[in-house]
Amino acid sequence: MAMQHSPLLMSRILDRGAKVAPNEEIVTATADGVRRQTYRETRDRAHQLAHALHDAGIEVGDRVGTFMWNGSRHLEAYHACAGMGAVLHTLNVRLSDHDLEYIISHAQDRIIIADADTLPLLEKLIGRMPSVERVVVATEQGFEGWQTTLPDPIDYEDFIAGKPTDYDWPEIDENSPLGLCYTSGTTGNPKGVEYEHRSQYLHTMTQCMTDAMGLSATDCVLGIVPMFHAMGWGVPWAALMLGCKQVMPHRFMDPQRLLDLMVSEGVTLSAGVPTIWQGVKGLIEANPGTYDMSSLSRLTCGGSAPPPSLIRWYADELGVEMIQGWGMTETSPLATLSRRHMKRSHLTKAEDELYENVAKAGQLMPGLELDIFDEEFNRLPHDGETVGEILIRGPWICSEYYNDPQPEKFHDGWLITGDVGKIDPEEYLIISDRSKDLVKSGGEWISSVDLENHIVAVAGVAQACVVAQPHPKWDERPVALVVLDQDAQVSVDAIVEHCAQEFARWQLPDEVLFVDSIPLTSTGKMDKKTVRADLDAKGYQLPDLREQVG
Repeated sequence: MAMQHSPLLMSRILDRGAKVAPNEEIVTATADGVRRQTYRETRDRAHQLAHALHDAGIEVGDRVGTFMWNGSRHLEAYHACAGMGAVLHTLNVRLSDHDLEYIISHAQDRIIIADADTLPLLEKLIGRMPSVERVVVATEQGFEGWQTTLPDPIDYEDFIAGKPTDYDWPEIDENSPLGLCYTSGTTGNPKGVEYEHRSQYLHTMTQCMTDAMGLSATDCVLGIVPMFHAMGWGVPWAALMLGCKQVMPHRFMDPQRLLDLMVSEGVTLSAGVPTIWQGVKGLIEANPGTYDMSSLSRLTCGGSAPPPSLIRWYADELGVEMIQGWGMTETSPLATLSRRHMKRSHLTKAEDELYENVAKAGQLMPGLELDIFDEEFNRLPHDGETVGEILIRGPWICSEYYNDPQPEKFHDGWLITGDVGKIDPEEYLIISDRSKDLVKSGGEWISSVDLENHIVAVAGVAQACVVAQPHPKWDERPVALVVLDQDAQVSVDAIVEHCAQEFARWQLPDEVLFVDSIPLTSTGKMDKKTVRADLDAKGYQLPDLREQVG
């Protein structure tokens, strides 16, 4: 044996940021400003929290729930649980009380750390969380005088007060559980994905690669993606390792506040879903010359595919690169990324060609395997045309669901993602749709994502959502819900004619419905399940058969 075999434990990298950049800041938004603390302070408080959890009976492998926004205390919980070997279970504050009751009971959380402003949501579960022994309450400005009848409540500051600022992180198996995240439960109960130390260690290293997110110690990162969603896309772990400045928006997620934070704190990199970047774009356009965005260099965008027109706008108007990523809770989540220059030959390509690539889901991260298969699990060609089911495997890919294996979601060591797509000769993944969101018309598939991206490119359109509706002759037909920019005037004919430039007539939406808003899931994606249910509840029926369908 020539090399030392140190276990890949997150505790080996999480204290590093405080060592190399002890005075760098972690900034949390508050009601009328920001709260600042250094990496050294954050590290010390995380070690105090670990002692407090241990003294409360939390041992290696026990689940600690967090019901919190993005903020420094949530980061301390990440750090403390990972270091001491507890399992961090990030509870989604936007889930229904039914789903929350299920996942708290399923995970058997023993302690929950909650932000004080979330207490009314958690209190709906009083008497329905038998595993929970204690609730620790973290306060921000305006919520200091909290009261609750939740079990054995204690203020966060009182909980950690007087505890030592050094905890001797235990040596545990690198395959020990680190974190627990549940899917949003769009079909059936939410499914738990248990992350391990080894998997997240490798994911963190890969995420920082230049050809990935390229996160470095010189960055100032604004993590908008919630820390309760797929571990904040791994950004909290990477930032703790690097010691880069972090800006956390807490519950303040409106475009105005996000832009103010970007400008005032000198944000260089931010991560969020497309709906966030649509809102930021709209505010900048409505207030030309107001925001100095010169510090911002790149945005990472995931959750759903950003429209190519949005990617191009940020590049042309702000000189900001939008990095599109594809992944899911089950993939930790980073699986593929697409940047303007993914290989040396791209340096001489025309801009239009580059943006065609950026609009794709991207190339596979090192260490993973990904392919497309037919219904009999035969591999399909990478010709950019053939569409198949996307399967993936690798060291940070889920192999079964927590306490609910569901073997039908896996095949021969592969995760069946539920997405369908194609792979081009340059090995770019192109997502066609979620399998449940494809429109099957007359035996042919129509991609709702492609239609949505094309509709959003129409001037005056802010959002578009395409869903399938039952049809007596064609099985299903696409219907488009469209949200317009404020004061914009766009006709149905203009949208249909724009789509007709790219799509065959049978692929065009049968109807375009203008709406004020489109419902979102708990993770900020368009909630197509709710859209379909709403149309059904309102007794919506497709118009008479149209010529383009025939």
